[in-house]
Amino acid sequence: MAELEEGTGESSSPPRGFRGGVHVLCDIRNQIYARLVESGCEEAVADPDRFRKQLEAHFDRFPESYSLDVHAARAEDVLLHQKILAESEDPKNRPVFHVRFLKNDDMQPSPYIGSSSEGCHSNGNKGDLPPNRRIEFEPCSRLEDLNLNMRKISKDIEDRSDPSEALSTRNDIRHVPIHEITFSSIDKPKVLCQLSAVLSDVGLNIREAHVFSTLDGYCLDVFVVDGWFTEGTDDLLKELREAATRNNVCYFLHLNSVLLSGSLHSSASGRILELHQRVADTDIDTKFLKMGEKIAVGSCGDLFRGTYLGLDVAIKVLRSERLSEALQVEFDQEVMILRKVDHINVVRFYGACTKPPDLCIITEYMHGGNLYDYLHKQERVLELSVLLKIAIDVCKGMDYLHKNNIIHRDLKTANLLIDRNQVVKVADFGVARFQSQKGIMTAETGTYRWMAPEVINHKHYDFKADVFSFAIVLWELATSKVPYENLTPLQAALGVRLGMRPELPNDRHPRLLDLMQRCWQENPDIRSSFPEILIELEELLQQVQANGEANQQSKTKIQKKSQNK
Repeated sequence: MAELEEGTGESSSPPRGFRGGVHVLCDIRNQIYARLVESGCEEAVADPDRFRKQLEAHFDRFPESYSLDVHAARAEDVLLHQKILAESEDPKNRPVFHVRFLKNDDMQPSPYIGSSSEGCHSNGNKGDLPPNRRIEFEPCSRLEDLNLNMRKISKDIEDRSDPSEALSTRNDIRHVPIHEITFSSIDKPKVLCQLSAVLSDVGLNIREAHVFSTLDGYCLDVFVVDGWFTEGTDDLLKELREAATRNNVCYFLHLNSVLLSGSLHSSASGRILELHQRVADTDIDTKFLKMGEKIAVGSCGDLFRGTYLGLDVAIKVLRSERLSEALQVEFDQEVMILRKVDHINVVRFYGACTKPPDLCIITEYMHGGNLYDYLHKQERVLELSVLLKIAIDVCKGMDYLHKNNIIHRDLKTANLLIDRNQVVKVADFGVARFQSQKGIMTAETGTYRWMAPEVINHKHYDFKADVFSFAIVLWELATSKVPYENLTPLQAALGVRLGMRPELPNDRHPRLLDLMQRCWQENPDIRSSFPEILIELEELLQQVQANGEANQQSKTKIQKKSQNK
């Protein structure tokens, strides 16, 4: 069992190296308050004390990163955010969109239009935006694919103009309208992906993304975009709402509200009860279970070390205050999958407590921790033979799952655990599902940095989505780097949708690099299957080991000849 590194919510984190502490946050809030008072804000002038308390309550709804993101020069944004969040509290208003025009940006058309320039593109002059409001795309392989907007501008101009004017207009493009779109709703990771689909549907290019979760369950997402060719906002707002309807965002939010409120239709409640009854026989006798130290914290529960009947175990405990029918279903599905699996490369399941509100899952304790920490926190650089042995373990575990009709849907290094004998095992089946012969999976789930493009795009997907995630894990093993480490998770997802992949290392075996590329192909049908991958990895390991033995024997002979002289 492992703590999720990302993907369990939308909260942004403070910038790397932030050491300002509470006094810096207080200074920011004081500056914004003073700025609003000086500007003659009606509420601030009418009742300063009440206004100050409301302002503090607003900031207290967010993590520290929100205070760090706002800026005194645009203090009015805080009032706008308060208003949008207030609208979002009424289910009838969700999702809430707010659009405003920011500026016309000066853009040079030559790098984008009629050429295929290499390297990363500039996002233009943003001099009137405060520096700490800029979260821009950083250099990464094929990052230029994220800026296809100018090609779309060119096409739209040609479509709207007669041929004699199109070339002249295209060469004179200078001013690109920049808009800010603020979105709010209930806070669910899938909403963020659906929102990016809405923006893409309208033809917008995201320049900046500011994504936050309130502590009481709402999201506030602010995007700076281009791709809308007038300064007006009414038509853009209308397009966004229509695109949200086309992408079923409203239905999705309503469904989640129903799940969270527990007001499901009786037939659905009956199916939940039936599912719960099917896992009830996994219940353990809790008098033999002893809780130890807390070793990880997740979005809906905590992970403890403990013992059960003398065995070292990991105990995943769901928090009772987060319990809902939706979470109960997810818990029961995880238990149902765990009880059916038994393989050396899949974490062993011992039992569960399935009687609400005390829900927990008991699995074997993995002394080596998770592969994410092993690589990144311990800063390991793997020899090729070690890398291949780990990859083979993961491949065997995934092959077993697929043969038993199980899609993991969240394969990543944080969910790969190491036992005391250095055996790697697949773990955390919270979003895993049985692949139905009749059902079609389209829901976005998993973690953005490892997620297959068909999952991000809400297209039909199957077992090959796990193969894509395995390719990213393989790259991670080869480089000891976090995938797309210079991008936010959302930026990484947007890039993958447009064909971006991690930059291949130049110091790894060509067969390994070739395998990676085949496994992260855009078309799932082209990707290798786990039985095919396993054969290749084992052949490569045998080759590496044979070369190593030959080199060792050669060194021994040289040493013996030297000693005989």
